[in-house]
Amino acid sequence: MKAVKKAALEHAHVPESAFGKWFLRTGVWTHRVLEIALLDLCELMSHKSADQTPQFDVIVDVACGYGESLAKLNSRFSPKKLIAMDIDPEMLDEAAKKAERDKLDNVEYIECSNSKINLPDNSVDMLFCHQSFHHLIYMEEAMAEYFRVLRPGGVLLFAESTKRYIHSWVIKWLFRHPMKVQKTADEYLELIRGSGFSIDDAQISYPFLWWSREDMGVMENLFGRKPPVDREETLVNLIAIKPL
Repeated sequence: MKAVKKAALEHAHVPESAFGKWFLRTGVWTHRVLEIALLDLCELMSHKSADQTPQFDVIVDVACGYGESLAKLNSRFSPKKLIAMDIDPEMLDEAAKKAERDKLDNVEYIECSNSKINLPDNSVDMLFCHQSFHHLIYMEEAMAEYFRVLRPGGVLLFAESTKRYIHSWVIKWLFRHPMKVQKTADEYLELIRGSGFSIDDAQISYPFLWWSREDMGVMENLFGRKPPVDREETLVNLIAIKPL
């Protein structure tokens, strides 16, 4: 990798718009986007047969934003250490304030990019990547970092908007993203599997939530028109495992 690219990895994302930063603090984001994704991911995890519930001692929220997910992850998985990671120092500071209000005493904070994670190899039990990957420029490098820091048998919870949604007019108008690198659902699966992860088909879902549609669900909610069965997916949620 060229030296210039190595330096660029430290800031390899597109910052959120002012509207996006406001939106990340709304109830719509917390209850209709984040909570719904976590419910789906936990349901997908339940499809994996196991003799006992796995213990996730170290969990990393790889782009924690304003910290809305920290208490939710803590209550569901009870980690010994919860690492809030973000490249934006302002967001990281606000996440710390949110964790303090939520009385979380097991949170640590690291400021770094997804493309160059400041954690040792094989040091993490779970990575939570929710609606952040589409902000990244160097997606392949970021996924390689996820694989590196996860221990063998570690879990990646991945919930992402696809190219179809990010390229829609409403998202282009209100948010900021690196448009040239956006991926379809199939391309995300190819990237994650190609990085070494194992994904069971039973642990993949393609929600077609109202907010991910160009008409914001108006045609179904007001006129009863069901969404098409054959469509380009706007969201993909999945559980990926680093093989033992």
